[in-house]
Amino acid sequence: MKNLTQSYWNNRWKTGQTGWDIGYASPAIVHYFEGIKNKNAKILIPGCGNAYEAEALYNLGFNAITILDISDEAVIRLNEKFDDYPEIRIICQNFFDHSDSYDLIVEQTFFCALDPSLRKAYAEKMHQLLRTNGKLVGLLFNRDFENEGPPFGGNKAEYEELFAPLFEIKKLEIAQNSIPQRQKNEVFIEFIKK
Repeated sequence: MKNLTQSYWNNRWKTGQTGWDIGYASPAIVHYFEGIKNKNAKILIPGCGNAYEAEALYNLGFNAITILDISDEAVIRLNEKFDDYPEIRIICQNFFDHSDSYDLIVEQTFFCALDPSLRKAYAEKMHQLLRTNGKLVGLLFNRDFENEGPPFGGNKAEYEELFAPLFEIKKLEIAQNSIPQRQKNEVFIEFIKK
């Protein structure tokens, strides 16, 4: 397993190696949440980075958002950015140590940052953190990468096999509104906890 520790991610932040950061909220995720009426839904965004999605959800009226990142470098920036947002709770923690329950969990370049040996544990932890009928929604890469990750790639068949035991797969389809540089290389997911 690749040693993707807190110090690894802190170093990436300190040296500006944040290639996952697109500079704004993913259009596919914003579009999905525009259709969610329950603004009190409890939402988690793990591996949140600069948390553009949290800001977008706040602007859509959501008021119970938790963002989590293992990097204290990232969290320092988030605490400054969201200083005046009491609706956004910020936690510096390893995702696998987190405990709470959520209606919705947002996946945006977190899964691909984890060593593939942790994928089964990821699916189980997502299942554990979601309330009954809770949903895991967002984007996963539908491609392999030439270089050793992160990011680590994957495909629809692999995701179906991984998540189907724990989730009803409502959506697992090529995203129609990916950012230009990820066109046809992402799948949008909507998985409902079984």
